[in-house]
Amino acid sequence: MIVYYTGTGNSRYAAEYLASATGDEMMDAVPYIQSGTAAALTSEKPWVFVSPTYGWRIPRIFREFIERGTFSGSREAYFVMTCGSEIGNAGAYLQKLCAETGFVFRGVQEVVMPENYVAMFYVPGETESAEIRASADKTLAQAAAFLRAGQTLPHHKAGLIDRVKSTVVNPVFYAVCISSKAFTVSDACIGCGKCAASCPVTGIALKNDRPVWTGACTHCMACICGCPTAAIEYGRKSLDKPRYQCPHYEEGRNA
Repeated sequence: MIVYYTGTGNSRYAAEYLASATGDEMMDAVPYIQSGTAAALTSEKPWVFVSPTYGWRIPRIFREFIERGTFSGSREAYFVMTCGSEIGNAGAYLQKLCAETGFVFRGVQEVVMPENYVAMFYVPGETESAEIRASADKTLAQAAAFLRAGQTLPHHKAGLIDRVKSTVVNPVFYAVCISSKAFTVSDACIGCGKCAASCPVTGIALKNDRPVWTGACTHCMACICGCPTAAIEYGRKSLDKPRYQCPHYEEGRNA
């Protein structure tokens, strides 16, 4: 079973690609994360956990979802991580997670997708994003071949800088950068509530039909990138940047 967590759609796209290529079923972890409900799932096929990369590791909320859940049947676990550039030394932490939860680690696949972190980094436009996804399709095709063959994914070699990013920078990133305080909303807001509904940590409330950030945040960028009127900003860091949302795999392939 392919289990995925996504904010703006990159990891959903990867999960949909793999499901199409392997004939496996897929499941969205976000409803479980939003409700705080522990998943109780069964799969005779290996588990394939697909997620973005937050601070060069899997997102903490997705790690906690795996730790809380009950996953019966197969004990083999593959990981696929979408990212804007690289996943650092995430594999070492995934191996540790598997050891703690009783999974057999079958490797991690890095998949470079269009950057969505509008609060900090450059975000590509539509044409460049389509080119990046086309390149990602090739990586996903290779990963799918390993999954179909039941083979361990090729070892992801991590250098010194990768280890520093995942070990030293990651906790600093969460402590210093992850905050909802800089989010603002303009008069372009139509009160649709899409931002609140999409927040995986239920950190947005609607007051007088306008979003209010309540403090919980994981910087998934679902709210700012999914706003239909581009009414949300993250301080000045998001000004004049594209809002990226990944299409579904079939939509992107047929575009």
